[in-house]
Amino acid sequence: MLSAVALGAFGAHLFEQLLIENGREHVYKTASAYHFYHALGLLVIGAIQSQNTQLKFFRSTIALLFAGVLVFSGSLYLLAVQDIAWAGALTPLGGLMLLMGWSFLLASLLIQGKNER
Repeated sequence: MLSAVALGAFGAHLFEQLLIENGREHVYKTASAYHFYHALGLLVIGAIQSQNTQLKFFRSTIALLFAGVLVFSGSLYLLAVQDIAWAGALTPLGGLMLLMGWSFLLASLLIQGKNER
């Protein structure tokens, strides 16, 4: 969460002029938004896991979401600030990891609900 807030602040202040001049402010804002919301989601998932250690796939969920944020938002941050073209090719991979992470969470919750019946 700290990194999401810090990088959001850097984009709003330190990199603002560069991003506006290069027309990539929206790319940075997208990276920052996904970073923040997924960091918040990871905190919620951690709280759920601490209350219910029987849920399956939680480690996989956390790993996929963490890696997804790193690759998705990280590639967009690089693309926005440095215009590193190959970074844009990594963005869909990060998005896929995020989708898989949320899918694993859903599967875990469905399995848990089925086992409780």
